[in-house]
Amino acid sequence: MFEQLGFENLSPTQASMILALVLGALFGAIAHHLKFCFRSAVVGAGNEGQNARGLWFVALGTAVLVTQLLTLTGYIAFTDHRLMDSDLPILAILTGGVMFGMGMVLTRGCISRLTVLTGSGNLRALTVLIVFAVLAHATLKGVLAPLRIWLGSVTLPVNGVSSLAELPGGAAVWAVLLALICFAFAARSSVSWSKAIWAGFLGLLVPAGWFSTGFILQDEFDPIVMQSLSFTAPAADLLFWTVASSAIPAGFGVGLILGVVLGAATSALGKKEFNWQSFEKPKQTGRYFLGAALMGVGGVLAGGCTVGAGLAGIASLSIAAIIALASIALGGWAMQALLAEKQGAAVGVY
Repeated sequence: MFEQLGFENLSPTQASMILALVLGALFGAIAHHLKFCFRSAVVGAGNEGQNARGLWFVALGTAVLVTQLLTLTGYIAFTDHRLMDSDLPILAILTGGVMFGMGMVLTRGCISRLTVLTGSGNLRALTVLIVFAVLAHATLKGVLAPLRIWLGSVTLPVNGVSSLAELPGGAAVWAVLLALICFAFAARSSVSWSKAIWAGFLGLLVPAGWFSTGFILQDEFDPIVMQSLSFTAPAADLLFWTVASSAIPAGFGVGLILGVVLGAATSALGKKEFNWQSFEKPKQTGRYFLGAALMGVGGVLAGGCTVGAGLAGIASLSIAAIIALASIALGGWAMQALLAEKQGAAVGVY
């Protein structure tokens, strides 16, 4: 398929970078337009929270349905994917998920949202993205790797049930059930039809990534990893490529992050919403640094962020991804409650 489409002048890695640049640009533009944010979906109040939840459920339901349609028709398969490990690293997933959720509340946005905000001129978001990438890379391959390995050694045997597809009913039943639940919750939200359609387009980017890297760009002589939208490993890839581009080629991760920033910037400029913003107080800077560090370490331990383990991971029906996203939501709720209690105590003093 790779050669049939005329990509013989490019390596699969180069082609995947270009593909990711396009997918990232589309994600960045749509996510900026919708203000797509998992943090708002989890802890947002009033109409803002309802709207964010509606958008998220539409995107997730769409991603699940189309991704599973591709698996059922044989175009892609998750059999050997890391999301389907036979031993579930339960301690790492739970710890990392809670850390990530706490971090996204401290920084007022998960890493995907902050990458989008970087494109709109938000220097706070850019700072978080850099710190996040450094900590993610340190956890993957640096000084924090022993912690990752130790936590990952605590596993839970799943006895061949690493995916909902392996439960009674199979992939088709669980995909339809999940999608119906998502669309039912979305219908109860305040999201408009026009925004719901855009959220559906955003959800389609997930199977587009899986299909492109898992089928179109696969070369039996030079195979690449099947992947889709994600921000943890790609941010670390961009950092490593930035400081060592002469030694390693730009791949999917580099293209994705750059594409998201470019797409968001295009949307922000087009809507006249591009605006330089920075930190207001040292205390705020410290809070954002802490949140970025928690997300960087937590995203690696959990196996992905709200998009990598959320939209893309759950679309594969991975049980590990479902646990990761639930842990992220739990961490977000816990940190929001902690901040609200602290704020209430401070108000009480005065």
